[in-house]
Amino acid sequence: MKKIDSTHIDDLALGSVFLATGGGGDPYLPQQIAKKVLETYGPVQTIQPKDLDDNAYVVPIGGVGAPTVGLELLPSLDEAAMTLEAFEEHVGKRIDAVASFEIGGGNSLVPLVAAAMRGIPVVDGDGMGRAFPEAQMMTYAIGGVSPTPAVARDYAGNTAIFNTTSTEVYEYHIRSFASAAGGMVTVAEHPMSGAELKRAVIPGTLSFTVKLGATLREHRGPAADILEPLKAVFDGSIYGECRCLFTGKVTDKSTRIIGGYDIGVATIEDFDDPARSLQLDIKNEYLLARIGERVVASVPDLIVTVDFETSAPINCERLRFGQRVAVFAVGCPAFYRTPAALAVTSPRNFGFDIDYVPLERLPG
Repeated sequence: MKKIDSTHIDDLALGSVFLATGGGGDPYLPQQIAKKVLETYGPVQTIQPKDLDDNAYVVPIGGVGAPTVGLELLPSLDEAAMTLEAFEEHVGKRIDAVASFEIGGGNSLVPLVAAAMRGIPVVDGDGMGRAFPEAQMMTYAIGGVSPTPAVARDYAGNTAIFNTTSTEVYEYHIRSFASAAGGMVTVAEHPMSGAELKRAVIPGTLSFTVKLGATLREHRGPAADILEPLKAVFDGSIYGECRCLFTGKVTDKSTRIIGGYDIGVATIEDFDDPARSLQLDIKNEYLLARIGERVVASVPDLIVTVDFETSAPINCERLRFGQRVAVFAVGCPAFYRTPAALAVTSPRNFGFDIDYVPLERLPG
């Protein structure tokens, strides 16, 4: 895929919510903004990581904050482009291409809006291959790219500049700024050369997400019928096995905004056996799925909740009591099975007293 235009946006948004594992921000408003901007400014050129000049200056851009707030703190058409402009003014250097933090939810669309308005290409790839809640979990950071200099812009047009000694320190400060600025900010961060991006990016995820979204749209209907089409899409991709973990009704969901994250738990009761239930642990994303005491999927593999009747993926902030759902799991890209990646994305990094076991090694 060499260009993305307004006709691709619905499929991109749908596929990105699936890969977002419940996070990444609700795509509805960014979806409408992206359509309007691409209709006005024309298609966005995509560029494969391998085709980037090694000396190109690439800057990822997206939203940082609690996804729940994104349902209320409405973005403007030019917010992403103005954040890039503020970044260029700060560093005194022109950006050659933009990239995504994560190919998840609203954050998969923000770079397209910025790229269209600034007339620059967007990288066909991202820094997660899914969504994660913290900056040190990005492939860019794991690959040795510094998150700063970074520039954040809030809904009122206030900007903040960050220069930190480590990604962990940066995560603390950017999250604090987002909390103080209403809960959500737009950020340009992790500036890097083309050569650095090639070593750290998850490639091809933008075009793959459009393909995944088209599959979900074409096979819209009961979740029982979507598994085989999904397996066909994921087979041979950078992802692993796709399986259905559970079907049932949401009987409990409790989340709170803590430290700039949506944190909580959801319980799904089996349709046929009320004594059997699945628990989802949440920190912006679905992190851990358990049936009783048995872990059936965990980060960094992908856990996805979809509407049982339509197979439409559901963000964590949209999950509600009484919804009939199916829960799927998908293996993560190989990058996240490396020791360096697992050191910051395994279940223990989220406070769970278990080791990561790849999806294909867990009983179905």
